[in-house]
Amino acid sequence: MDGGDYSVAGGVEDVYGEDAASMDQPVTPWTVSVASGYSLMRDPRHNKGLAFTEKERDAHYLRGLLPPVVLTQELQEKKLMHNLRQYQVPLQRYMALMDLQERNERLFYKLLVDNVEELLPVVYTPTVGEACQKYGSIFRRPQGLYISLKEKGKILEVLKNWPERSVQVIVVTDGERILGLGDLGCQGMGIPVGKLSLYTALGGVRPSACLPITIDVGTNNEKLLNDEFYIGLRQRRATGQEYAELLHEFMSAVKQNYGEKVLIQFEDFANHNAFELLARYSSSHLVFNDDIQGTASVVLAGLLAALRLLGGTLADHRFLFLGAGEAGTGIAELIALEMSKQTGNPIEENRKKIWLVDSKGLIVDSRKESLQHFKKPWAHEHEPVKELVDAVKVCISCVGFYLY
Repeated sequence: MDGGDYSVAGGVEDVYGEDAASMDQPVTPWTVSVASGYSLMRDPRHNKGLAFTEKERDAHYLRGLLPPVVLTQELQEKKLMHNLRQYQVPLQRYMALMDLQERNERLFYKLLVDNVEELLPVVYTPTVGEACQKYGSIFRRPQGLYISLKEKGKILEVLKNWPERSVQVIVVTDGERILGLGDLGCQGMGIPVGKLSLYTALGGVRPSACLPITIDVGTNNEKLLNDEFYIGLRQRRATGQEYAELLHEFMSAVKQNYGEKVLIQFEDFANHNAFELLARYSSSHLVFNDDIQGTASVVLAGLLAALRLLGGTLADHRFLFLGAGEAGTGIAELIALEMSKQTGNPIEENRKKIWLVDSKGLIVDSRKESLQHFKKPWAHEHEPVKELVDAVKVCISCVGFYLY
């Protein structure tokens, strides 16, 4: 060999800076090892398949372990997209993509970035929902951390088992409200895995900086409890103090292990826990809930853009929401906050301009005692109204009415 630079990256672009990040990480001297030969081809971060050049094959002892042809990443992408399009069942495409991610990470992200419109519905919604439902049957290789009630008191040790030390963002779920599918327990892991794929492909976050986590406190899904292939705890969901203590230990351990700047995104928690966790930890941790805050940000941005054409301010209008869950109340709250920012009025005053309808009708004061805590700020003075059409009539009488 001529002593040249035979880095594993070779002719494949290191778009997300993984090589530089790896070099910057402190390592214990006796743990240093250089991936080569067969082990290199089993390392998804550095494996390039047939894209290894002739020099790289010599430098990394790959001769004979690969066919003689050298294929560019672009040609491999062309072949894989051709193969994916042969599948008629979306779940088969999902499984093929996950298999690719597990063996050739850079090619997976190139495929996703270059074909985002075609592959986004496969990697995430709607296909990821079916994948979560069947996760036990299609499970091959762990792609994140599983923290269950069995690990209570040892969560910090579990976090240290994860090989990456420079984690910047964690997407965590307890699997209780996966998309519109309900309680999928431990099999909700497909959601953090899929969401973090988007962080990398669309946001440019290094894959090694992303950590998917599922917190397994059981499931109330009878079908899963009776499924011999279910991969989670076979018990009813823990609630109350037992649940709160596990989550508190998790949050403390994350901060201790990764620092206070790590972003923790709560994903697909049930309403009663989603709001509670956000309120409890927003002052001590860097936390985010996409269902409550992410959706709200997008809707508010749309409204502010529309006002450039319509003129006036948000406070000039009234709003009615069909739905009062995480998304509906989250959007309503952000609109009220923006109104306060624009007018200087208290947020309580601005909430009066926003009405919500849930499954039992218009949210009004007379229902306050039976309302979930996150709905109570939206209970206004009015007689009960059960039907949406009647709620619309009530709000149409308001000046500047919008229905959402």
